Amino acid sequence: MCIRIAQSSTRDSVRRVPLPSSSRISAKLGVKMYRTTRSPMMQPLVNSGMGVAPFFKVTVFEQEHFQGKCQEFTSECCNIHECGLDIIRSIRVESGAWVGFEHHDFQGQQFILERGEYPHWDAYSGSLSYHVERLMSLRPIYCASHMSSRMMIFERENFMGRSVELCDDYPSLQAMGWSMPEVGSMHVQCGAFVCYQYPGYRGQQYIMECERHSGDYQHWKNWGSHCQTPQIQSIRPLTHSRSEVTWAERGAKPHTLLQPAEVNASADTSFKMAATVVQL
Repeated sequence: MCIRIAQSSTRDSVRRVPLPSSSRISAKLGVKMYRTTRSPMMQPLVNSGMGVAPFFKVTVFEQEHFQGKCQEFTSECCNIHECGLDIIRSIRVESGAWVGFEHHDFQGQQFILERGEYPHWDAYSGSLSYHVERLMSLRPIYCASHMSSRMMIFERENFMGRSVELCDDYPSLQAMGWSMPEVGSMHVQCGAFVCYQYPGYRGQQYIMECERHSGDYQHWKNWGSHCQTPQIQSIRPLTHSRSEVTWAERGAKPHTLLQPAEVNASADTSFKMAATVVQL
């Protein structure tokens, strides 16, 4: 049985407008691949690269298997206690991609929530380093765009050392050419990515977005308040549509081989697409 709580909230809509193709030739740090326009009193419209998602909608429940008191959200919630809920034990995402947080005000462990049902904590928590069943805040990920997501990872902090451009699913960075278990810094050119501490999309989760920090993550401490290590060993783009196939199963598909190249980021704020992709 679901007991709904009335909620009223208004949020500007977001429409992502592609820049002219000539603007995409030069990829500079701090320059986004899209510009954002807002129009008030409308539901968010997000160009996901797979069609337009007309709105964001998630329903959370106080009990497992979608039982007990519930609440529907179409915009961010910084504290579930202020919305009349004591705890969240199951989640149903009907539209859009969301991220949940262990603490209020979007702090602590991050839980990536894509379209589908999460009947209990284990379904959305992944394989975390420690057991935590608390989810106190959540928000939509407006820039999630699987078809056009693109990011650069760098060997050292402040965009120094070797770099590689990523635009696909990478269940093991080391198996695909990245020579170390750590990533020093990242720049998200467009879209959003989920980075994982271990291969196979396991361990701590970190959401990287082009609309946060202007897409620049100069140090691993920028990845989230729960981040305690620069270790990143698997990465995937985030999409508004959740596949029926699990991400662990997707690791079985043919992979690409990354070939990093040296980049001197201190000499110029611009960088070239520093990696080639070879199909195995």
